[in-house]
Amino acid sequence: MPQLILLSVFVIATCGLVYELLAGTLASYLLGDSVLQFSTVIGTYLFAMGVGSWFSKFVVRGLLARFIQLQIMVGLLGGLSAPLLFLTFGHASAGAFRLLLYLVVFLLGMLVGLEIPLILRILKDRLEFRDLVSQVLALDYIGALLASVLFPMVLVPYLGLIRTACFFGLINVAVALVFLHTMRSQVASRAWLGIQAGLAALVLVGCFAASEHITRLSEEALYTDEIILTRDSPYQRMVLTRHRDDLRLYLNNNLQFSSQDEYRYHEALVQPALASAPNPRRVLLLGGGDGLAAREVLRDPRVQSITLVDLDPEMTRTFATHPLLTSLNEGSLTSPQVRVVNQDAFIWLEENPDIFDVILVDFPDPSNFSLGKLYTTTFYRRLRAHLAPDGACAIQCTSPMFARRSFWCIVQTLADVGFQVRPYHTYVPSFGEWGFCLATTREVPVPQARGERYLTPATCAAMFEFPADIESLPVEVNHLYNQALVRYYDAEWRAIIE
Repeated sequence: MPQLILLSVFVIATCGLVYELLAGTLASYLLGDSVLQFSTVIGTYLFAMGVGSWFSKFVVRGLLARFIQLQIMVGLLGGLSAPLLFLTFGHASAGAFRLLLYLVVFLLGMLVGLEIPLILRILKDRLEFRDLVSQVLALDYIGALLASVLFPMVLVPYLGLIRTACFFGLINVAVALVFLHTMRSQVASRAWLGIQAGLAALVLVGCFAASEHITRLSEEALYTDEIILTRDSPYQRMVLTRHRDDLRLYLNNNLQFSSQDEYRYHEALVQPALASAPNPRRVLLLGGGDGLAAREVLRDPRVQSITLVDLDPEMTRTFATHPLLTSLNEGSLTSPQVRVVNQDAFIWLEENPDIFDVILVDFPDPSNFSLGKLYTTTFYRRLRAHLAPDGACAIQCTSPMFARRSFWCIVQTLADVGFQVRPYHTYVPSFGEWGFCLATTREVPVPQARGERYLTPATCAAMFEFPADIESLPVEVNHLYNQALVRYYDAEWRAIIE
């Protein structure tokens, strides 16, 4: 029996950490700011484990039966946590979602916190205390390591969040059933516990089978248009919607483009930089895994090669293979001129020695510290080291209308590392007024760029003029150690939402 109980420690530790990671990931997908969400989820979970450990002293009889019952409860609550939270987010307010999120995390943490003290008490007469503590804690930590490796590399990409939750809930229930079978002579109320475990297993199997339907129900409440594609990756959740001819991509519930007007955004990002470089043969594109910026670059016959660095392989794979999306980006990601690299751009710039004539930076907005590092002086110094002396760089810089301080913070940060900066802006109907920066290492005139559908030389020149309500204002420089930009961005968009 001791070996079986010790093995269960490994299993329940793996399950417990998976539930914690699920809650943090789901909160990051739905609420944004992954650092804040993971910090608060982990803190709540660990605090609740302490509460559960303290309450374990009140369990005085039937330790084995209570342990089995705990497995059933943890399996049911943990297995249903992801579908329950998805459905709540789609049909309730953000406040109600947060309340349920932390309630679920607290209850799970408390139940998991009860388990280890009970195991120690069950085994205290069967093993020496020195061996007991070392083996239980070692297996607990090894199980946590396994969960932390499997979660981003296997579980989220291949099962998704809802199926992962249900699968590990079934593992907890399976532990309960194994204990019921092998130790039936030592467990009171065997029949009743067996019924509980069986019912929990049926619910979890049904939830696993209905995971796609549950996801669709939750997302139909969030998106008014038809959902035609969803993808989960370790980095983000992709949702593609369609209304007549309008395709819209959402990453973690944030709109990335509308096919009705994305050409305005991408021409504004790409063409001024190409026009400012005398010989743009080699182009580096950071972000832009949808291939839309690459499509614009490929229209310039002077371009010989594009290196596209995007963190998420699921993103580039989807936009290189899905017929609707390859039609939109004109197959740019499979062009022989394009080399796709799936790596963190922050690290790639440090490791790669290549020099480029044009660099285009199309990252998501700096809504958290992970993204904020891509707008710091540290990152821009690395960027400058890869730009040819007569080259040009263009960067998307959020909205100068809705995030004015954020926009000018990016401008000031670029100037701080030695770039000659020309900020500009244009109107994109699905986004509103949107801002960019043209950065060079030499003084360049306002470019006379022309696009396929939107830009003319006159339109391009007008983009570099700023009216009084969005003109420059004093801001901090965004350093890696202070992340001032993330603070600006969070405050400005929070003020709009609230």
